Amino acid sequence: MRVTQTMLANSSLSHINQGYNRLATIQDQLATGKKITRASQDPVVAMKGMRYRTQVTEVEQFKRNLGEAYNWMDTADAALDQGTETLRRIREIATQAANDSYNAGERANMAKEVQQLREHLQSLGNTKNSNKYIFNGTDTTKPPVIDINSMEYGVDKLFATGTDFNAIEVVYDGKIFKQVGIEGNKQIFQDVSQTSPVYGEADFDDKAVQLIVQEGGRVTFSEPNRAYNSNDPTSEKAVKKDVRSQDVIVADKGAVSINTQTVEIELLKGVTIPVSINPSNVFNNALFGDILRLEQALKDPTVNGKDLTGYIDNMFTHIDSFVAERAELGARVNRVQMMENRLMEQEVTANRIMSDNEDADLEQVIIDLTIQESVHRAALAVGARIVQPSLMDFLR
Repeated sequence: MRVTQTMLANSSLSHINQGYNRLATIQDQLATGKKITRASQDPVVAMKGMRYRTQVTEVEQFKRNLGEAYNWMDTADAALDQGTETLRRIREIATQAANDSYNAGERANMAKEVQQLREHLQSLGNTKNSNKYIFNGTDTTKPPVIDINSMEYGVDKLFATGTDFNAIEVVYDGKIFKQVGIEGNKQIFQDVSQTSPVYGEADFDDKAVQLIVQEGGRVTFSEPNRAYNSNDPTSEKAVKKDVRSQDVIVADKGAVSINTQTVEIELLKGVTIPVSINPSNVFNNALFGDILRLEQALKDPTVNGKDLTGYIDNMFTHIDSFVAERAELGARVNRVQMMENRLMEQEVTANRIMSDNEDADLEQVIIDLTIQESVHRAALAVGARIVQPSLMDFLR
């Protein structure tokens, strides 16, 4: 086959152009640090890269979710801590007031402090994090302590025309009561936590924890007698006592929100953690009702130290509820911390796999660049020598 000068020139230019392309590819790898800059260069690497990058993006989002979870739970823990301290102060006041050495005026001054502490608890119940109310379940746009003024209607509300008994709660001695029956001018209320016996059953009067409110304000509290002895004819099955009408709180059921739906945040793929607490266990009508009962008792000059002793136990019960919620919240914080450690390990692994798939080996790229530069210079030199002769050189 006859090889012409044109064929030599074209072949030389083609090889030089290919060298330029290889140089461009190597320079792209050196500039970007990536093996490829277009999917067409290596479709397998491109497809794997999309999958690995999605995994890295998920881990980064979960890390942001972790920050949100920590903010929510830390805010809730701080509010519960302050609430616990507030209740302890109220308990101290109740303990102090139970001493009969204090006169009515001094106890009335104590009632003013209790009122301020109650209002502080109400503000804690409306704690916000990132403009969200954290103690109102999933309804984070509305404050849980909705209507402070509807926390005490007075027992006369029970006999007012048009009263909706499904919309009110009666609070006494740390318990919430609901209406179960009417007997003449008497309203019968039973502890909501007691499901048996049911009103109308034969043993209801003996075994039910109930409040009997008569029109005019007389209130009787009845509960089963734990010391009842069937062999003792004088022993009574139920213990009954008269209660001051001011010691019974009639509150709107909606005064404190009862939304108990939990707020959950996804921290790992398919794994969600509840970051909210059950607000009905801490901020409820029973809590504010018992504090209002203490306020009114401190203002009542007929109440003696022995009567005030019962409020101390009420405060202990509410403190225990706050501590229990903090304990559960702390357990969840510990779990979130373990999930954070796992997430950090996943992040390292995901970034390493993505780097192995996409990142170029810079040492090898530099070596390849040096070699290609040498080859390119040699190709240019050879091409110059081949293409250099002109027509005058052939005529000589």
